[in-house]
Amino acid sequence: MAKSPQNGGANTRLMSLCVLHRRNRTSRRRNRQLAKSGIKQFLTEIFSWWSGQTWGTRLWIWRFGDYVGSDEAGNRYYQDKKANRRYVTYNGEADASSIGGGWHGWMHHRTDVPPTQAKYVPRSWEKSHEANLTGTAAAYRPDGSLLAKGERPRVTGDYDAWSPE
Repeated sequence: MAKSPQNGGANTRLMSLCVLHRRNRTSRRRNRQLAKSGIKQFLTEIFSWWSGQTWGTRLWIWRFGDYVGSDEAGNRYYQDKKANRRYVTYNGEADASSIGGGWHGWMHHRTDVPPTQAKYVPRSWEKSHEANLTGTAAAYRPDGSLLAKGERPRVTGDYDAWSPE
């Protein structure tokens, strides 16, 4: 059976319309996801400080800050153009203990050279970062605390309790 030029053209157009419809459906879904995450991120930056930088911080850094560098945790470090203030924007929740030793010294003005400009080598006694687990279920609870199981260890003879007498 021979194809007529009109049928072949209609089939090709129909196939291309199906492909375009699939692409549009995928791109619409992507656009909705981006809009939701973008709006959510924007509102979070306006109203909360604990999940990263606020909108005011972003605006301040854009206007007055110079990017200095970032660390292995993804935290970004900035300095005022007048070089008298230093800032960090955390990657994720604001946790000051996530700043490494080299950046900690720079943030507290103990050194004027950031670790990106000087080769910073951690000392042998420096430990890598561990997240602060206070307030979580994984927090340290010694025996005898209200939230831990077990009993408090008995007092040995090296301690005498204070009495007001």
